[in-house]
Amino acid sequence: MFLARKDKPCFLVCLAVSQLTFILLLYRRGASSVFQGIFGAYPGWDYSKTQDVYTNLSLFVPDSEAVKTQYCPVKSPILVGPLTISVTKPPSLKKIQLKNRYVQSGGYFSPRHCFGRYRTAVIIPHRNRESHLRTLLYYLHPFLQRQQLHYTIFVVHQAGNATFNRAKLLNVGVREALRYDDWDCLISHDVDLVPENDYNLYVCDDLYPKHLSSAMDKFQYRIRLSGMSMTRTPLNLGRYKMIPHDRDSGNEENSHRHNLLRNTRLNWRDDGMNSLDFHLISREKTLLYTNITVDIGDAPVMPTKARRWQFF
Repeated sequence: MFLARKDKPCFLVCLAVSQLTFILLLYRRGASSVFQGIFGAYPGWDYSKTQDVYTNLSLFVPDSEAVKTQYCPVKSPILVGPLTISVTKPPSLKKIQLKNRYVQSGGYFSPRHCFGRYRTAVIIPHRNRESHLRTLLYYLHPFLQRQQLHYTIFVVHQAGNATFNRAKLLNVGVREALRYDDWDCLISHDVDLVPENDYNLYVCDDLYPKHLSSAMDKFQYRIRLSGMSMTRTPLNLGRYKMIPHDRDSGNEENSHRHNLLRNTRLNWRDDGMNSLDFHLISREKTLLYTNITVDIGDAPVMPTKARRWQFF
């Protein structure tokens, strides 16, 4: 009994040190924003009180001289925080167009009352999700305008019946978007995720990739962070509403996904933008977005089990 009591303080000290070390490691690996949110560096948001995403957009009065000479303020004056999001009834394209009359051909927008500080391209991989796309566009256009961004929305549509390849479509979107402008920030955006707070700014971090959707309602607003260094939007700010849907044909769960993840460290230098191969079918500027239709070919064939062992 005496030895146990004597060792107890040492055990508590070791436990405290190990916990502190764990927190510091997470902080250095890019989770600093999580801890800032926990310890009060960011305001708490009450998601029971929400505002319409189109609230006060009319307060931005056109000023042609200011657009040429004055930068927009760093913080937009009409941000409201939590937004009212409904995903049950997709709006029509005409309704979206009428509510976003200053969006120009190709889904391009630039503030009309000041010079936009940030140039952001939003890239959305897509196939057979028209109703989801309409819902997202209804909320995303005013969301970006409220932040006073110079932006364009690019929808990368996969043609054909091959397995849907989100990652490759994003790479195609990056390459194509860079043909249009010298962007400060490239945002990869799922078609079925709608942001719930307009303080979640669609601008990039100066040093690291930025994880915007740190909390999705489908996963009880918790997503594990691991791997590469990145900045991460605080959990109480990076909330997204996921549009419910069934898994559609051509987007089945990949039975090889675990093998692909295991081999990432071996082939990542040769698999991505530097090996991108696709056939561009069309570029089209619609009223709400720039549509890029591509044929990315068939899904890559996984090597046989015997060949996979050669990597280890």
